[in-house]
Amino acid sequence: MLKSNDWDYDIEANTGVGAVMFHCRKARAFLDCSSTAVYQPKGHEPIKETDPLGDNHRIWDFIQTYSICRIATEAVVRFCAKQLNLPTTIARLNVPYGDNGGWPALHIDNVLNGDPIPVHVNAPSTYNPINDVDIALMVPKLLEVASVPTTIVNWGGDDPVSIEDWSAYIGKLVGKDPVLVQTDQTIESVEIDTTKMHELIGHTTVNWQDGFRSMIQARHPELKLN
Repeated sequence: MLKSNDWDYDIEANTGVGAVMFHCRKARAFLDCSSTAVYQPKGHEPIKETDPLGDNHRIWDFIQTYSICRIATEAVVRFCAKQLNLPTTIARLNVPYGDNGGWPALHIDNVLNGDPIPVHVNAPSTYNPINDVDIALMVPKLLEVASVPTTIVNWGGDDPVSIEDWSAYIGKLVGKDPVLVQTDQTIESVEIDTTKMHELIGHTTVNWQDGFRSMIQARHPELKLN
């Protein structure tokens, strides 16, 4: 996903997925990994696949094109699936993480360095982090449920957890208190409704606490965790 903040470049580049689908038009199935960044913020109510879309990333200066480009890409994918009769799944990924990194990995560094972690004033800032182990396990099933018209499904961990809670947990493991700063200049909660995900592709297997502990150990083997 290109996000240079050049609107013309990013929209043209990201909607180029249509060319990929045309090239792969004889495939048995196609998977577009989208993002829950496509949703209009909904406070603390879990977001369903049928809820309104919106521009929830414009608030971040460094990633202003992200939500709109994701929505544009989804539109092209849905059109091509019908035109090419190519079974397709759009999976709206929440917060991926693992031993190789992810958004929560940045918060590990924030805690260790004593740097502030922004959280939205409409607390808590809740998401459904999903470990890369579960991401890999679920990809085959996401391809199995591909269809025409396109199957659209939320994709995240079974356990909703807030930045406030996972930062506290990180702090407990490494022995340092996180510095949380409330602001309206960050994205709001994007907790997802996982009902359809559970029906189509099942449940995740990695508990978020276990996943975060593994991530810290992998990225900071020098630390002795509590």
